[in-house]
Amino acid sequence: MTISDPGTGESPSAERAAVLAALTKHRRLFTATLTDLTDEQAAARTTVSELCLGGLVKHVADTEDQWVRFVEQGTSAFSSVEDVDWQARQDSFRMLPGETVAGVLADYAVVAARTDEAVRTADLDRAFPLPPAPWFAQEEWSARRVFLHLLAEVSQHAGHADLLREAIDGRTSMG
Repeated sequence: MTISDPGTGESPSAERAAVLAALTKHRRLFTATLTDLTDEQAAARTTVSELCLGGLVKHVADTEDQWVRFVEQGTSAFSSVEDVDWQARQDSFRMLPGETVAGVLADYAVVAARTDEAVRTADLDRAFPLPPAPWFAQEEWSARRVFLHLLAEVSQHAGHADLLREAIDGRTSMG
């Protein structure tokens, strides 16, 4: 089903189509790193950090979800630094008992579909101030900037995922 630009009834603009195509490509490379892995392999730590492939998918899903909420709601989509559940944040970088490859990929697919819908329909120029946090400059980000940021996030983590997968069995998303 093709979803049209708001108000025009036409296919997504070239700008939106380009962002969607790039997100789709980099998500495919990212999630391909879990192909043929067991749940145990996807949960394995292959570096000194807590990071594992399944946790990386959870992290990217959480990140996309939060930024889409920012596009929809503004700054209130983010918790204040004082209100962050740091244990939940740590848990988002690893697979917990009972979590599966199929489950984390399915959860990410739901988030990705919601992100794609936002790319198709959001006012790209609507901007909100970033929340106060040590990792943000005090500036505003438009929906356009958020979607470009998400593309960078997925791409960067696809590279991380390749390294983690290569340490498991020598495979990467490109071969």
